[in-house]
Formats: sequence, C-alpha cells, structure tokens
Amino acid sequence: MSTSVKNVATSSRYNWLVYFVVYSAIILFQIFFLDYQSSLLGAPRPGWDVRAYCVGVKEHADGLNPYYVRNLEDTSLVYPYLPVTLDLLRPLCSGGFLTLYFREIYLILAAFSAFLLSTFSFSGHRLRDACLKALYIFGGFAGFGWTFLSGNFVILSGMMIALSLYFLYRGFSLQQSNDRDSASKVFYSLGAVTFGLAMSIKIIFFPVLCSLYLLPLIRSKKTSLIIAGGASFFTPILISLLFYHELFFSWLNAVSGQIPQQISPATERSSSLFFIGKAVASNFGIVHSMLLDAFLYAVAISAILLPLAFSLVRIIKNERVDDSRSFLKELDGFLIVNPGFAMRVATLTMVALYLCAPRLKEYAFYELAIYAAVLVVDLPFKTLRIVLAVAIVFPIVAKAPQMPQFIDHFGQTIAAVFCYAVFLLDLYPAFLRFKGQFINQSRE
Repeated sequence: MSTSVKNVATSSRYNWLVYFVVYSAIILFQIFFLDYQSSLLGAPRPGWDVRAYCVGVKEHADGLNPYYVRNLEDTSLVYPYLPVTLDLLRPLCSGGFLTLYFREIYLILAAFSAFLLSTFSFSGHRLRDACLKALYIFGGFAGFGWTFLSGNFVILSGMMIALSLYFLYRGFSLQQSNDRDSASKVFYSLGAVTFGLAMSIKIIFFPVLCSLYLLPLIRSKKTSLIIAGGASFFTPILISLLFYHELFFSWLNAVSGQIPQQISPATERSSSLFFIGKAVASNFGIVHSMLLDAFLYAVAISAILLPLAFSLVRIIKNERVDDSRSFLKELDGFLIVNPGFAMRVATLTMVALYLCAPRLKEYAFYELAIYAAVLVVDLPFKTLRIVLAVAIVFPIVAKAPQMPQFIDHFGQTIAAVFCYAVFLLDLYPAFLRFKGQFINQSRE
C-alpha cells in the first residue's frame, strides 16, 4: 500500500535549505520592521491586546463589567471574548507573568503549532516539509509578526487550529490501515471537536466548519463530525449564556457596536474582502451605502468560492462512472476513492471560507497561514518560490512609504488571495499527483 505522494517541491536536494535560511532572515526582518514602523506611527508599546485582555480579566475578578471600556484602566480596547473565558484566563493573567513574557510564550506556542503540522507529511521528506511549514507559520502574510507585536490571543486559536489539523490528518493516516479504523474515528472526532472550540474563540469564522464535509468519509460520519464540531462551538456560548447571563448580553452589545463611545469589532476597520468593497465604493465617491457594500461583498465571496466549486465539479464530472447517481452521492464517492486529494480540498476550503470572513484584522492572517502551510509543501518548486515570495515578502513591501494607501492597508489580503489563487490553479495537477497514491479503508 502506497501512502506517499511524489514530491515536486524542490528541484534539487538542498534547494529548500537555501530558501529556508534566506526566508528565515526575511521573517526576522519582517518582525523587527513591524515593531519599528508601529513605534514611528505612535502605536502603544508592544502587547497592547494582551494587556487589555488581562485588565478585563482583573476587573471582572474585582466585580466590574469588563465589556464597558469605562471600567477598564489604561486601555481603550474592549474585551472581545465570551464571558466564560474571563475565568478560564484568570490563572494566565494573574501576577502579570503573561503580560511581561508574552513574546517568549507566543514564540513557544507558534513553534508548537509548527511542530504539530510537521508530524504529518506524505512526500517522504519530513524535515524539508517541516521547515517549509514553519516558514509559512512564522512568516506567511505577516500574521505572526502582528500577533507577536500586538499580543492578540489569536495565538491560542491558531494553536487549536494546528491541533485540530493534526488530529484530522492523523485520523486520515490511520484510515489507510485496515486494523486502525477505530483509532481513526477517535482522531477524526477529536479534530472536529477541537476545530469547533477554535472557531468559538472568533465566532465569525464559524462557517469554516462546513469544510469538514469534504473529508474522505461516508456521509453519516461526516455529518456526525460537523455536528460534533458545531456542538463544541456552541458549548462555550451556552455556558456563557446560562452562567454569565448579564455579562453575555453585555458581550453581545460590545461586539456588535451597541455601546456608544467605545471601539467595537463590528465597526472597526479591517483588511477583509468586505472592507475592500467599501474602499472600492468610496473610490468612486459612494459612501454609506449598505446595499452597495453588501453587493460588492457578495461579489468578492463569489470570486473566492465559485472557482473552487467549479474546479471540483469539473474534476468529478471527468471521473464520473455512474450517471444515475445524484451529484452529492457522486461527490461522496469521489472523495472516498481519492482520500489524499479530498484532504487537500478540505484544507483549501478552510482557506477559502476563512478569507470570506467579514472581519480580518492583521493578526488574523496568522491563522490563515496555518491552514495554508499544509498546502504549500506539495506545490511544484517554481510555484513554491513565487508563493513564498508573495506570502512572506509582499506584506513588507506593501508597508513601504511609497506604496498607495490601498496596497498599504490591504497588502496582507492581496498576498493571501494571490496564494489562494495559486493553490486553486494547482488543484487539478494536485489531483493527478495524489491519484492512486492512497487506499481509503472507510467502511459503510
């Protein structure tokens, strides 16, 4: 039984090592550049998010409502997470250890995330794949640089996403063995539950759970995983509603912008496709038009999702063997027959749905880089060089003083959409590379 895919990511044995050294240096420059630029722009000292979170936790412990900025000392930032997290985070914030050493802690957590992704590789070159994934996690789209600078808790949700991907791919690996089917089910289930919990930290990414349907399993198993992921997503919300009733509605008001004279995630400008549409509309002198904003956002989402759907439909139609079956049954059968390709499509769908979120702050691209790190290692070498250059270098270049304001503000999004387009163009070649390389042992 073959469980490896022909590796096309390097043209010679040691090319990857040269790129690893060069881009590691660029990533270090990227982090210091963001730090230096933020100081020039008069931003608060590094760690403004983690300090605001710990202030919120402290004020809650003192009996105050942390969702009102007027109750918080030395910060204008609202506490954005569910009320249940106030007690969960109290041990981390007590004593000021987290705020003092958040950078060291974040480096360790990012390295752990890279380690989790390095545990699975189907190319036969584990070390090289691990290094490429680490490059993408630490340098992709400047997401880690912004996380490292701001102290945002996306580092925690990112680690949970890496853990869920580890569980899902571990379940896939065990699925290839006849005698490990029960263990495979356990890992798939752990992956879905962890994935749902990760989405509950940033609830706007809930639609990403739909990507679990593209796993190489029969429909009943996939539906069970989606239900498990949905249950783990809603559990922290229900706990917050039942046991932190008043705080829950304060949280709703805070994140939806219903509390006057304080910053809200709902109204704060970001680098998402939604705000790209608003920027385009304002360029033509059209502002405050909700209908036009919604239309442009829908067009942007369609431009991301429809090419992926059409590409997958075309591949399935070319491989179709039974015209009497419905397309959904044909899709289920195709994914089971091509399990390695199915895992790649599921991960690519995670990237696509994440890109479609209505709010993408600079640090959110750290999570996007984790998803993309799984995909980048299987690209052909020439394509890989372009993707690394765009993902790691372009966000730095976009911040140069000579750049137009649009490029400056949406540089990370432009880089992410470009890399997604490359992954999409590689979809059919990837299908040919994966075809026949795995034997799916899923049973009815």
